[in-house]
Amino acid sequence: MAGVVERRSIDVVPDDERHGSAVSQFTLWLGANLQITAVITGALAVVFGANAFWSLIGLLLGNLLGGTVMALHSAQGPRLGLPQMITSRAQFGVRGAVVPLALVIVMYIGFFASGSVLAGQAVGELTHLGETPGIVLFAAVTAVAAAVGYRLIHTLGRVAGLVCALAFVYLGIRLLQRTDLGMLLADHRFGLPVFLLAVSLSASWQLAFGPYVADYSRYLPRHTSARATFWWTLSGSVLGSQWSMTFGALAAAAAPGAFVGHEVGYLVGLGGTGLIASCLYFVIALGKLTINILNTYGGFMSLVTSVSGFRGQRTLTPRGRSAYIAGIMVAGTAVALLGKDSFLTSFKDFLLFLLTFFTPWSAVNLVDYYLISKERYDIPALTDPTGRYGAWNVPALAVYAAGVLAQLPFLATHFYTGPLVGPLGGADISWLVGLAVPAVLYWLTARRDTARTAWPAAPREDPHAVGSGG
Repeated sequence: MAGVVERRSIDVVPDDERHGSAVSQFTLWLGANLQITAVITGALAVVFGANAFWSLIGLLLGNLLGGTVMALHSAQGPRLGLPQMITSRAQFGVRGAVVPLALVIVMYIGFFASGSVLAGQAVGELTHLGETPGIVLFAAVTAVAAAVGYRLIHTLGRVAGLVCALAFVYLGIRLLQRTDLGMLLADHRFGLPVFLLAVSLSASWQLAFGPYVADYSRYLPRHTSARATFWWTLSGSVLGSQWSMTFGALAAAAAPGAFVGHEVGYLVGLGGTGLIASCLYFVIALGKLTINILNTYGGFMSLVTSVSGFRGQRTLTPRGRSAYIAGIMVAGTAVALLGKDSFLTSFKDFLLFLLTFFTPWSAVNLVDYYLISKERYDIPALTDPTGRYGAWNVPALAVYAAGVLAQLPFLATHFYTGPLVGPLGGADISWLVGLAVPAVLYWLTARRDTARTAWPAAPREDPHAVGSGG
């Protein structure tokens, strides 16, 4: 068991513990996206007004755009051997990184909760315990699996990818047997606002993986091609999400009354009864288990990174690891139980809300890594508040805040609509603004910071040298 349970947390993975190949990113992200929450995300595009034809195109565009950003983060993992969010210290300071980290932790808890609602319904039906016990049982299993760590996560991703792919092929056939696909796609009327909503929904889905995607590539050998890591991550995530979202959009267009609000029941009923129904409840729970473990594990990493920035902690005991994971589980389960009766509208707004805060973070992180630092970080300085990156990088935090604020006039959610949404016909383009504005501002600000861009001569092959990411 000692070789199975992960020992590392936010510390650098040494070369002698690296293993695997970039193909593992394809199987993990395919399995993580072939699941019911992605189905519902695709359905939302139709529920909120787009026809099926333009919904599918908008969802694909958003998956490709957001997936590209997400996969660029993944490519950092083998080079640095670090969890994703600890690299934020290079941009915001060792302690300043707690600002985006706090929002990331909220994200993980929210996704844990939304996944637990849907999986809890499936577990409750499968075990005949009911929805609430199903949510609690599912959350407990998730926490145990997350505590085991990296190897189990990738193994589960491979299994879930295969099982869920077979199930979605079967459900797709059943849907087409009940539906006239030509009729569903016959309406080609274009509406810019709802089309952009479809793009935003799938882009936000992909961008939300950005803060933890490198957590699952950091054990790859240092020599692993960044290009291979990028393409395998992108292809797995886009294929899995688009497959699920296409099914959701078509299901919502074909039977809105039967699907909306009864998503789990609709999928199972579409498949059949008896043993088939039990298998589909299991598949729904398995798909959600994969992604909820990622959310729990990512939340654990972000929480440790936040605390260690102030305590100077670099390693974690098994007991401490379990305590952090238990905290994520309890918080996520509480939110799931409180919000399970108003899931659909809340989830759509939650996705768009997240997008507002994570597009600026992605922009800053990627510009810094690829354009400013040239794929090299001073690894020891990431844990030293008095070192190269300092405790608080105020200019970077100001850029991040500017990126968030710049989006508000263009943001359209249930609880807030910006003043420029109306003149744009109701279209939400806030995420595009949230990528462009902080990217430009950070590049203009950071390229003048010679303390960050000047590097002493050091052999890049030396894992202890400055810039040891190489």
